[in-house]
Amino acid sequence: MRLTVAQALLRFLACQYTERDGRRHRLIAATWGIFGHGNVAGIGQALLESGPAAMPFLQGRNEQAMVHAAVGYARQSGRLSAHAVTTSIGPGATNLVTGAALATVNRIPVLLLPGDTFATRPADPVLQQLEVPYAGDLSVNDTLRPVSRYFDRVTRPEALIPAALQAVRVLTDPVQTGAVTLALPQDVQAQAYDWPPEFFAERVWRVRRPRPDRDELAAAAAAVRAAARPLVVAGGGVRHSGAGAALAAFAEATGIPVAVTQAGKGVLPHGHPADAGGIGHTGTATADALAREADLVIAAGTRLTDFTTASGTLFQHPGVRFVGLNLDPYDAHKLAALPLVADAREGLDELREAVAGHRVEPSYEDAYGRARQTWETRVDQAWAAPDEDAVPTQAQVLGLLDGLVDDTDVLVNAAGSLPGDLHKLWRARSGDQYHVEYGYSCMGYEIPAAIGVALAAPGRPVWALVGDGTYLMNPTEIVTAVQERLPIKVVIVDNRGYASIGGLSAAVGGEGFGTAYRFRAPDGSYTGDPLPVDLAANAASLGMAVIRTRTISDLRKALAQARLADRPTCVYAQTRTPDTVSGPPPAQAWWDVPVAETATREAAVEAREEYDRQAAQRRRHL
Repeated sequence: MRLTVAQALLRFLACQYTERDGRRHRLIAATWGIFGHGNVAGIGQALLESGPAAMPFLQGRNEQAMVHAAVGYARQSGRLSAHAVTTSIGPGATNLVTGAALATVNRIPVLLLPGDTFATRPADPVLQQLEVPYAGDLSVNDTLRPVSRYFDRVTRPEALIPAALQAVRVLTDPVQTGAVTLALPQDVQAQAYDWPPEFFAERVWRVRRPRPDRDELAAAAAAVRAAARPLVVAGGGVRHSGAGAALAAFAEATGIPVAVTQAGKGVLPHGHPADAGGIGHTGTATADALAREADLVIAAGTRLTDFTTASGTLFQHPGVRFVGLNLDPYDAHKLAALPLVADAREGLDELREAVAGHRVEPSYEDAYGRARQTWETRVDQAWAAPDEDAVPTQAQVLGLLDGLVDDTDVLVNAAGSLPGDLHKLWRARSGDQYHVEYGYSCMGYEIPAAIGVALAAPGRPVWALVGDGTYLMNPTEIVTAVQERLPIKVVIVDNRGYASIGGLSAAVGGEGFGTAYRFRAPDGSYTGDPLPVDLAANAASLGMAVIRTRTISDLRKALAQARLADRPTCVYAQTRTPDTVSGPPPAQAWWDVPVAETATREAAVEAREEYDRQAAQRRRHL
C-alpha cells in the first residue's frame, strides 16, 4: 500500500483501540492542528485526504492550548481515548513544551506530532531552524524529550512502523502514559513508501488491571488490622482506575475515613459518611487533623506531593506507617511505605476481602463524623450571602455556583487562589465533576481544557473557572469554542492581579511585590491606580456572550442564565476588596516555601522566624 509517511501514520492511528473491562474506545479520536511550512504539506495534506470520518480535525489558535484541550479530553475520557496535536517546526513546536509537561506530570495521554527540520538536509538551515554548532542532529524539538514519556524522531519512512507501535504502547500503558512525541521531519512526512497491510490492521490495546502480589497484600492487611487510627488518602489513580465504588465499599466495610488530594476529589461523593474532604495545605480541618493523628496512612493512587504532605509536616504520629497502593512501584514505595503495587480498584477490593470482619472503633468513626459536620458549618458560613446587593467574595461566587449545579456539571480549574478554595469548600456530586489540574497547576489550562471536556462529554454543562491572571495567559481558544459551537461557561473572577501569589508573597516576606495589576507609581513600584483592563469586553470580542455582574443578586441570575445557554457564555464578576482572595477558613496545614535567611526588611525577618518554627516539624519517614 503506497502512502506518504503522514498518510500512513493517520491510517495507522485510525485503527488503534483501547479496551478495559470489556469496553472498547478509539484511541486517537481527533487531531488538533495549526499549520505551517513544517506540517502543511505532510500531516495537513494527509488529514485532508483521509477525511473527517477517518480522522476528525480540530483547528486551534495556540499550540500550548491545543495540548491542554487534548488533556481535558483524555482525562474526561478516563485516559482510554486521547487526541493528537500537530504543529509546524520552530515556535509552533516549542509552544508544545508546557502542555507536554502538564500531560506527563498528570499522567494523561496525548500524542504530539511536531514538524521537524529536513532529515535529508537539502537546505541547512531552513526557516525557523535552530542551528547547534556542536550537534547536527539536534533541533528545538529536543526540548520535548524531558517532558515526554516517549520520544522518537522518524528520519526514514520505514522507521515509522516501530516508532508508531512504541508510541501507542506508552499512550495505553496506565503507568507510563503521558505526552508521547513523534518528531516528523517535513521532508519525511511527504515521502512515499510501500507499507505492509498488516501495519494498518485493527489493534486493540488492553489496559491492564494488575492484581496485588499475595505477600504484599498480606503485609498491607496486617498493617490495617494493627492500626487504631488508619486513614486513606485517595489520589488521581483512584479516579483513573474508575475505583470510586471500590473505595466506597472499602470505607463502608472498615469505617476508615478517606481524605482526597486535588486529583482525587470526587472519588467519594460529598455526603458519604467516610468523606473527610481535601487533605494537605489546601485541605479541610477534618482531613488534616485525621492525618496528624493517623498511625497508618493508605496512600491510594497518589504521588504524595508537597501539598498533600504539607511539605513533610502533616503526618505527625510517632509510629505512623504507610501503605502505598499504586500501579507504579516508584510511587508505591514513597515515604518508606509497604508497597501494594496494583490497580487501585483491584487493590482496594482485595484489601477489603483480606481484612474482612475488621472495623475501626466506633468512637473513631463518631469523632471524625462530628468533625466533618463542624467543617460543613464553616463552609456554609463562607458561602453565606445575606446581602444580595453586596459585591461577592470569591468564596461566595463558588457558593452560588454550588447552589446551581447538579451531578452532570463539570468544573475545570488549575491555578491561582481558586484551587485552594475549591479543595476546601466544593461539594463534589459525581466522580468526574471536579476537574482541577494541580499536578502542574498551569495558568491558562482552564478554557482549552473545558473545550476538551465538552468534546468528551457532549450535553453536559462545563464550567471554566478562571482568575484575571489566568484569563490573560490564554484566552485564545474562546474562538475555538465559538467555532465549534461548544457552550462552555467561563466564569472570570477578577481580583485585579495575581492575588494568590500576592497572598503567598505577603506570607513569606515578599510584601506582595509585583503582584497587583496597577500603574507604576512615582517610586517605581506597581502601586498606582488600577489598570483600565476590560476582560469582559475582551471575551465578547472573541465571540462569547458576556454577562457582567456587580452584585450577588446579579451573579446568581447570570450563573443560571449561563448554565442554560446554548452558546459559549462568559460570566464576569469582580470580587470584593480587600477580600481579594477568598473568605474561607485559612490554610489548615503548612507549605514549604523557603524564606530569605537574612534580610533587612521587617516583614522578611518575621516570615523567616515563622518559617523556622514550621520547618522544625518536618519529618523524614524512614
